[in-house]
Order: sequence, then structure tokens, then C-alpha cells
Amino acid sequence: MELKTELVEEIDALIPKYPEKRSAVLMLLHKVQEDQGYISPEAVQWIAEKLELQPINVQELVTFYPMLRQEPIGKVHVKVCRTLPCALNGAYATCEKLQSELNCKLGGTSPDGNFTIEFVECIASCGTGPVVHVDETMHENIRPENATELADQLKAQVKSS
Repeated sequence: MELKTELVEEIDALIPKYPEKRSAVLMLLHKVQEDQGYISPEAVQWIAEKLELQPINVQELVTFYPMLRQEPIGKVHVKVCRTLPCALNGAYATCEKLQSELNCKLGGTSPDGNFTIEFVECIASCGTGPVVHVDETMHENIRPENATELADQLKAQVKSS
């Protein structure tokens, strides 16, 4: 696994800030995922070696925390809030519509590699739900009837990039 020199330097500076090396494991997982897009088996091994841990000690965190991914995601990451206020306003139907429009199953990536759709817990905009996060952009009031419009925007975004 190859990491950017700047990231390795950042990690090397970060580890001594923790009382024990092993305490940095979650932060390193986040940093590597930010850089690589997911946590590969090679990343697990690299982090384990860096922190003088057994790979299973790193892997158990990767499998425990849902925000850590073990597979690459699509070019566009679609996250639909399913917490109660959003659910009551149609988040589940919105998610179904987005899956259909983007040819992507929930929790997976579209065959063309363009989209990944998943449910997430509270995005902290309960009064404007259903809320959909696309990469780092929040879209509010995305109901099934306007989900097609959002999907069309996302498809156009992928085509233009």
C-alpha cells in the first residue's frame, strides 16, 4: 500500500500525541480511508505494523464501525438520512427512488462505479428532511417526487467530470 509522503509524515507526527500507540488506531483508520477511499487488507496490515499491533486488532475496528469501509465506493457517495424525522417524511421511499434512478442497490455501488448509496443516521437537519448528503453537500426536502431531479443532477455531474 502506498500513501502520500505528506500523509505518512502527518501520521508519524500524530502517533506520539496519544498516551499509547494503540490509541491512535481509529484516527489512523480515518486518515487512511480519507486518502484511499476505503480500508484495504494492506491498510490493516500497514496500520498494525505502524502501531505494533496484531492485524486482527485493527480489523476488529474496521468491522465494528459502520463508517469504515472495506470496499471502494463510487465516484459519488449518496447518504440518505433514515432517522425518525426523515423517515416520517419519506426517506425510505426517497432512497428507493434514488436506487432506481442511479441503478444502485442500497449499501452497494452501481455497476458503472459511479454511485454508492447508503442509509446514515441523523445528518442534523431534522426540520428539512428527508435529507440526502451527496459527498459533502447537503440536499434538503428530497422526497420521492423530486428525487429524480436530484438523480439527474448527479448523473450530469458524473458525465461532466
